[in-house]
Amino acid sequence: MKPLLLAAAMIVAGASCASAQGGYWVVGNSATGKCEIVTSNPVINAQVGGNIWFGTGPYQSNDDAKRARSTIPQCPAVPEPPAGAPDEQKQE
Repeated sequence: MKPLLLAAAMIVAGASCASAQGGYWVVGNSATGKCEIVTSNPVINAQVGGNIWFGTGPYQSNDDAKRARSTIPQCPAVPEPPAGAPDEQKQE
C-alpha cells in the first residue's frame, strides 16, 4: 500500500510541475531591442552575456501576454496589424 501511495504522490507532483510550465511569457531581448512573447519559461541571462534581460509571466493566453507587453514601459509599442491581415504566428 505504501509504494502505491508514494507512486501516486510522485505522479501528482510531476503533473503539477508540468502544468506550471504552460503559458506565455513576455521577455526583453537586448539584442533586438524588442519585447517578445515566448511559450517556454525564459532564462534571464543578461548578467552573463546573454540577450534576455527580463521576463514576466506566465500568462494564460497570447492575448493576456500582448496586453501585459503593452503595459511594460521598457517595451516599444507594437503596431497592431489591420483587421483583415493574417496573424504572424499562424504563418510560422
